[in-house]
Amino acid sequence: MKKAFAITSIAALAVAGGIAFGTLSSAQDASRATTADAAPTEQTMPSRQVTIWRDPNCGCCDTYAEYLESKGYHVTRVDDPGFDRRSVEVGVPEQGLGCHLAEVDGYYVSGLVPVEIIQRLTSERPEVTGITLPGMPQNAPGMAGKSGTLKTYAFGEDGVAVYSNE
Repeated sequence: MKKAFAITSIAALAVAGGIAFGTLSSAQDASRATTADAAPTEQTMPSRQVTIWRDPNCGCCDTYAEYLESKGYHVTRVDDPGFDRRSVEVGVPEQGLGCHLAEVDGYYVSGLVPVEIIQRLTSERPEVTGITLPGMPQNAPGMAGKSGTLKTYAFGEDGVAVYSNE
């Protein structure tokens, strides 16, 4: 009797374990399939993460970071008084330096580039290292002025070219 009870208990545990394992495996397979289905969408969606290397004494860089945040970006600010050297090291032309350096979705962005131009860059994905808006134009985001065009340049292995003149 005890032997029959033990065998029945072991069999019940084995069946229950098999059901639990099968359910877990099915859930994991469904999860993997959902993740695999979602992966291409995630890869095509530009990153909303931005790192800005800036002079700690530059107020317009904070205003620019707040501007990006208001447009849905997550901004990490890094105080770097040598951001200009870092900018040149990644390929920004010396004569084209902006007031800070940012990295967005694998591209470098130098200066106060409007978010629409950054979005175009990260969605079109041209073969460039990055873009720059030289200097501190008064009509750029983070500055006081509101009118006029902004000339943004692309830079990379093929040199420098106008990317946007808006």
